[in-house]
Amino acid sequence: MTTMDLTPDAATTAAIPGPATPYQDDIARYWDQEARPVNLRLGDVDGLYHHHYGIGDVDLAAVGAPGDSEREKKVVAELHRLESAQADVLLDHLGDVPREGMLVDAGCGRGGSMVMAHQRFGCRVEGLTLSAKQADFGNQRARQLGIDGHVRSQVHNMLDMPFETGQAAGSWNNESSMYVDLHDLFAEHSRILAVGGRYVTITGCWNPAYGQPSKWVSQINAHFECNIHSRREYLRAMADNRLVPQAVIDLTAATLPYWELRATSALVTGIEEAFISSYKDGSFQYLLIAADRV
Repeated sequence: MTTMDLTPDAATTAAIPGPATPYQDDIARYWDQEARPVNLRLGDVDGLYHHHYGIGDVDLAAVGAPGDSEREKKVVAELHRLESAQADVLLDHLGDVPREGMLVDAGCGRGGSMVMAHQRFGCRVEGLTLSAKQADFGNQRARQLGIDGHVRSQVHNMLDMPFETGQAAGSWNNESSMYVDLHDLFAEHSRILAVGGRYVTITGCWNPAYGQPSKWVSQINAHFECNIHSRREYLRAMADNRLVPQAVIDLTAATLPYWELRATSALVTGIEEAFISSYKDGSFQYLLIAADRV
């Protein structure tokens, strides 16, 4: 399965609502036009198309020696293994999800994590994105896998989710919370989650101990047209919205190998130095927070 096989058709094309704000319109346009090889080539490895980064040690034997004629292909496969490992860690922190439950991926991208969630828990998984292109892609991939009755992407604002109060057993943001106000976001997750439901986020955040966002963080914001929040802001906004952290895990050291390997590949986008430098100087952190709705 490759991206060449994933062309929208009438059965999978997502409806496009009007944007709530000019900024949301800008974000929708950004992701509708985004087609970086790094996102598509990695997904072509096994048909799981992610829009996040990886964690874990690089398998040096798997990538081969620098002179290996197959090295680039092996590097792509290893980068994809690391990003799927990141999704597995997020799903681990959702805990036990009943088959009759519903999960929500807020900012679902092309839907790779949703497929993994359904494969693990057997439950219904709903995804939200502002990009019609991403939603169409994810829905067609679910259809090809025969799970479109359980996995669905919608073009919808994550700050106004189309779900009933208390309907979700669990929900998450995987590197998507930097596009919204955290108080508004966590208020909406708190609304849709059942009492006792689990929310998980994995995100990059600037470190308040550094003082202010560094030049590297500013570069990342400009590259992705986002607004990275501080670690303190996440915890404060959760506390204000009945989300009580059960785990706060610093994944910074675990994600550095992914970035250092990616910087050696032909899939570089120019933002690798900013991630590597900010992680190393302590101004930027890669964080997982798992919180229960009380």
